[in-house]
Amino acid sequence: MAVGFREDALRARQAGLAAARSGLPPTVCPRFTDPRLTAAWVRGYAAAVRPAP
Repeated sequence: MAVGFREDALRARQAGLAAARSGLPPTVCPRFTDPRLTAAWVRGYAAAVRPAP
């Protein structure tokens, strides 16, 4: 069964969150074949490092 884009994007965002929470630099972002997945990863990373209001 093929995984849809939404599931892939959710996994990419969660991976970005996990990377930021682990203290990894943003340069560890994997090279996705779909730039939308890269954007999802970056959004997850940014959400984790954004200062609380």
